[in-house]
This record gives sequence, structure tokens and C-alpha cells, in this order.
Amino acid sequence: MPMIDVTAVRGSIPDTVRPQLLDELATILLRWEGAPDTEFFREITWVYFHEIDAEQLAVGGRGGGSPRFRIEITVPEGTLSARRKEGLIADVHTAVVTAAGLDPNSAQALHVWTLIREIPEGSWGAAGAVVRFEALKATSAAEREKSPTTA
Repeated sequence: MPMIDVTAVRGSIPDTVRPQLLDELATILLRWEGAPDTEFFREITWVYFHEIDAEQLAVGGRGGGSPRFRIEITVPEGTLSARRKEGLIADVHTAVVTAAGLDPNSAQALHVWTLIREIPEGSWGAAGAVVRFEALKATSAAEREKSPTTA
């Protein structure tokens, strides 16, 4: 049940590449979570894209500056080990830098920030009920059995 929120200055991710980026971010997150890339898990992996006008971003409390990108990833607590977080952050960074057409070795590449928020057990609900991490793991195992080539 992960969610990704991308906040970017309007126009910094071209409309022509945005759909590919959103799909790629979902794919990256599923891979680093260890979830199978099945229709079920795609259905519960949401990616929101928020564009803001340039004047809505202040850098150092002041307007102006080149665009910044904030990618907030929300997952159930315990989903990601330190190694998985590092890989997720690296892959998300590469995807955003590529979509924005930035040189990955430039100072602008530092303007891509990825935040991982872990929701404590018992604090995530869907369909009016608490969703338990163990239940998601069991569903993941069942999905793998149905589609072993997606694991």
C-alpha cells in the first residue's frame, strides 16, 4: 500500500515524459519493497504528481532559484531495510533527474530530495479497517505463487 507524492515546479518535468516517470517510480518502489509487480500491487501503489508555480517555492526563504523536486514515499513501517532504502533513493533520484533532463553530476542533481515516511503498524487503514503489515506480506506471497515470473 505504498504511496509516492512528487512535488515539482510547473514545467520542470515535461508533460511528454511525466506518464513514463510515474510508472517508473511505481515500478522502482515495488521492486525495492520486494512486492511482486502484479495488477493487485499496482492497484494499491498510488503515485501523485503535484505541480506548483515557481513563486510558490522559496529557497532559503527567498523566491527564485532553479526548480527543486520533493519525492515523498510512504510505506508501512518495517517494509524497507537500510539497504532497500538506499537503493530506492538512488533509483528514484536517477528516474527524476533523467525525466527532468538534468545532468546527474551537476549541482541541480542535488535538488532532488527523497523522503521516506514509515507508517507505524495499526496506523494505516483502507476500506474502513486497519491494514496489517503481516497481511500484506501474506498477500505478496500469494501473488508470487500466482505469478512466479513477476517476483
